[in-house]
Amino acid sequence: MSESFLRDKFLPVLSATTMLLAIGMIIFYLPDMKGASGETLDMSFRIFYFHMPIAITSYLAFTVIFFSSILFLRTGKYGYDILSRSASEVGVIFAFLVLATGSIWARATWGWYWVWEPRLTTSLALFLVYVAYIVLRQAVDGVDKRARLASVFGILGFISVPLSFLSIRLWRSAHPLMFGDTSGSGGGGLEGTSLQLTLLVNVIAFTLLFITLVVYKMRNEQMEERADEIRASLD
Repeated sequence: MSESFLRDKFLPVLSATTMLLAIGMIIFYLPDMKGASGETLDMSFRIFYFHMPIAITSYLAFTVIFFSSILFLRTGKYGYDILSRSASEVGVIFAFLVLATGSIWARATWGWYWVWEPRLTTSLALFLVYVAYIVLRQAVDGVDKRARLASVFGILGFISVPLSFLSIRLWRSAHPLMFGDTSGSGGGGLEGTSLQLTLLVNVIAFTLLFITLVVYKMRNEQMEERADEIRASLD
């Protein structure tokens, strides 16, 4: 298969198909959930199956920026800078969706949209760090200078990713610990094949969506650079 076929047909179709499957599993495959007192929960708990995969995908996006920034500084190849630029714009969208879906889920579950607790605060900080990354890229003149400053920022700013991920383990948080809870407190965790399978399919779906968006964004960035080179040669 040619690169253009994979990029223009196979990847978008695979991404769309997997996303439709993931949404269908959330709506039709998941069983009804019971609350602590035995009552059947409303549909709001299904937001979690969007919220967590989007959060994982945003971490993936910022991890891509971290490694591509290192590779750019080591090699000087602008393809890595284009990858960082593309991943940052897609990643910021996902980071915003993390905050939005988390607020909706919190309102339905606990009765509030926002509270200044560790996970929410560090998630907001993560979003703002990469908004600042994008602003920096737009504010600095000179291709080489902009790429190098952005790469340094992308490496240093990555500290906000593990800080956000580990926040509920480092500090007391209202946010449930879904994985790695060995305390036996029952504060989180997914039990049951249908719950785990639905979450896995959604993680795959949002990862494929991220890859598809980044590939198309990189293609647009490369086309813009070629257009700039042509205009410069004509001038």
